[in-house]
Amino acid sequence: DGHDRGAKVIARALREAGMEVYYTGIRQTPEMIVETARQEDVDAIGISTLSGAHMELFPRILQGLARNGMNDVVVVAGGIIPEADRIALEDLGVRRIFGPGTATSEIVDYLRKAMAGGDRRPRPG
Repeated sequence: DGHDRGAKVIARALREAGMEVYYTGIRQTPEMIVETARQEDVDAIGISTLSGAHMELFPRILQGLARNGMNDVVVVAGGIIPEADRIALEDLGVRRIFGPGTATSEIVDYLRKAMAGGDRRPRPG
């Protein structure tokens, strides 16, 4: 998208909370995101977008994870995502969508819960 301030703030908050974070930077393709997740054996992926391309990009990420047998990876999102698209993305398997202004503590708490098994349901398909 060309933005990264919010993603960097969240990455720092997660690190300060004791989580291992791989920040890959901006302008990553869905295939690059999936490959990094596979190589690093991640538990969760967080994607931030402002471009409006979330309905094209997020499904490709979820499909790539499924092709690699990674249906248990928790996928969360942030950025500017209209309410109607939020419902569609959640139906596809995005576990949680955090909007602008969400407290980093809320994101940390949610991911801790998800990693502890509180929200580790496999994605559809």
